[in-house]
Amino acid sequence: MLQGLYNWTMRLADHPHALWALALVSFVESSFFPIPPDVLMIPMILARPSRAWLIALVALVASVLGGLLGYAIGALAFEQIGQPILETLGKSDAIAEFNQRFNDFGFWAVLGAGVTPFPFKVITIMSGWTSMPLGTFVATAILARGIRFFLVATLLWKFGDPVRDFIEKRLGLVATLFFILLIGGFFLVRYL
Repeated sequence: MLQGLYNWTMRLADHPHALWALALVSFVESSFFPIPPDVLMIPMILARPSRAWLIALVALVASVLGGLLGYAIGALAFEQIGQPILETLGKSDAIAEFNQRFNDFGFWAVLGAGVTPFPFKVITIMSGWTSMPLGTFVATAILARGIRFFLVATLLWKFGDPVRDFIEKRLGLVATLFFILLIGGFFLVRYL
């Protein structure tokens, strides 16, 4: 079953509409969707390494645009939409305290969340809610997401064949590690 899912993902990664699917996932992940764009980006680059930079650029642009939607949710509809999203992530108790400290470290918060697996949507919503200057938010989101997506693209472009061989030979281990990291990320967001 796992091998079939992997083969399906690799076929999807080489599909003519794969960039659109990546753009959609990158956009919604930055504002409300729980699955990171790396799930599509990595197999897309492994399937077509010559398109690594285009794939990273699509993920970057769509992610920043989705971040603007998250910012708008925080700024314009926090109680109706933003707060329920953050409550499902277990962050409702820390909202008031976080609001005060967030803008003191806003640049670093956006940068850290944009580069790491920390859910970017939490930071985009909080940026809008705390009225972080929009210019600072956009510039930092571009920098952070650019570093993340282009670093992944560079590594996969440079070391793609050994990475692909490793994944195909140890698919069960890779899937297990991915799900441990994904669940661990949700756990950290919920309880930190």
